[in-house]
Amino acid sequence: MREKNCLITGATSGIGKAVALGLAEIGANVIFIGRNPEKCKAVAELIKKKTHNENVSYYLADISLIREVKKVADKIKIDFERIDVLVNNVGARFINHHLTDEGIEITLATNHLGHFVLTNELLPLLKNSDDARVINVSSGVHYGGKGVIENITDPSQYDGRLQYSNSKLANVLFTYELAERLKETTVKVFAVDPGGVATNFSRNNGLKFWLKHLVYYLLKRQLITSKQASQIIIHLATSDEFKNQTAKFFFDMKEKESSQLSYDKSLQKSLWALSEELIKKIN
Repeated sequence: MREKNCLITGATSGIGKAVALGLAEIGANVIFIGRNPEKCKAVAELIKKKTHNENVSYYLADISLIREVKKVADKIKIDFERIDVLVNNVGARFINHHLTDEGIEITLATNHLGHFVLTNELLPLLKNSDDARVINVSSGVHYGGKGVIENITDPSQYDGRLQYSNSKLANVLFTYELAERLKETTVKVFAVDPGGVATNFSRNNGLKFWLKHLVYYLLKRQLITSKQASQIIIHLATSDEFKNQTAKFFFDMKEKESSQLSYDKSLQKSLWALSEELIKKIN
């Protein structure tokens, strides 16, 4: 992985941080995107210290804001000729309804639309690699998704749990449609369910909700560490095994069938069209 440029969203904590550390340990050039400048600086210094790899850099952007994503993509395109690995990791669960400053429901904006924009903006750099990998971090809750995630602007119509499930289904739908569109290129696309991870994920909804999240997975004896969850992502990013594979879903270090809805080509195309329409409104 030496000289490989690996970009990770949301690497200041949890799975993203573990992926960044793991890739830096094997010599990759690690690039990450985060919102908080102090956290980004601290994590970059930590990775350098732990791995003795000085090739660690970061960019500041809020993935939920499309204008910020486009600006950061422009900066990355100036600074790098190619991206070899893109890990779309940022994700959040919002129980209460909220719109971003751009008028997009925040679960949709954070978990899907920001990564949709980032990936498409960076396609020229991904295509410059002879073996690029895009890895979308989904979740097992995508099996509960009911269809294409919508931009719900009316709080009375909002169901936070369903919206989150639909956003994670969107990660898989996007994976398959992107892979289809890139089938004549060297870019491969994968989705992963990292499992139940002991992180601060969902802490934004309050301590009580976060504790319920942890207890749920503890009772199922399925709670794992960020480092354990990162292993499948690092494996997909680095192994020659996946050079000629694409459009696959993984859980627990193995390929697995995703939800029946995720294979629906009409839903894949509908999500893509909806995403493009929302972006046009923000321009």
